[in-house]
Amino acid sequence: MKRQGGAAVVTTGTDVEDVEGLDAAAAQASGDEPAEGISADGERGAGEDEAADGIPADGEPGTGKDEPDPGAGRRTLRVVAGVMIAALLVAGGGLFAAGRQLRDTPATSNRALTDSEATTRVAGDVTNALGKVFSYSPEATGVTKESAKQLLAGKALQQYAALFGQVEKQAADQKLTLTTHVVRAGVTRLTHDSAHLLVFLDQVYERKGKAASRAAAQLSVTAQLRDDRWTIVEITSR
Repeated sequence: MKRQGGAAVVTTGTDVEDVEGLDAAAAQASGDEPAEGISADGERGAGEDEAADGIPADGEPGTGKDEPDPGAGRRTLRVVAGVMIAALLVAGGGLFAAGRQLRDTPATSNRALTDSEATTRVAGDVTNALGKVFSYSPEATGVTKESAKQLLAGKALQQYAALFGQVEKQAADQKLTLTTHVVRAGVTRLTHDSAHLLVFLDQVYERKGKAASRAAAQLSVTAQLRDDRWTIVEITSR
């Protein structure tokens, strides 16, 4: 109840609400707006305890906001795996290149050091050839000449043919017999179709009516594989 001009005025509940509304309007007009989310009575409204962006009033991060992203972890693992695979490929390529280089060195490409069967074969063919072309008798020089045509080739055959003409005449005149034995034949280098050898010879000269004489010789021989047979292509006296 209020007095107006000395008279008592009774107000209803509706009148009270109107008065409160007038008070709020007056406060707004004077610039004294209540804080956002805070009622006129100074208390926070329901649901206004948390600040924006899902952060509660107690300052702790909201549930699920700062948890690690599983997708980011998987992406990191894929990147690391990719780097490791690339590193392994590079390392493997380096090892392969290094191995290839080692295999291609002169020492490892020399089959005389690795293929005993092929080495024995070329040494045997060259030994047999030298024993035939450097052995003759006064009565069988023609046989020696034919053997040379089959067992020698290239420069070796040309040199032999030029010299054997003189030897053939001496053998007939002096009744000279020459017997050659290969003491040792060492293969110094061997590929699939060529070979270099160092050969030691023991030669026995016999003239009719005279004592036999003996001499040693050392030759450098180059041979080539032709028609599945080792043929001597060059002979050099050492």
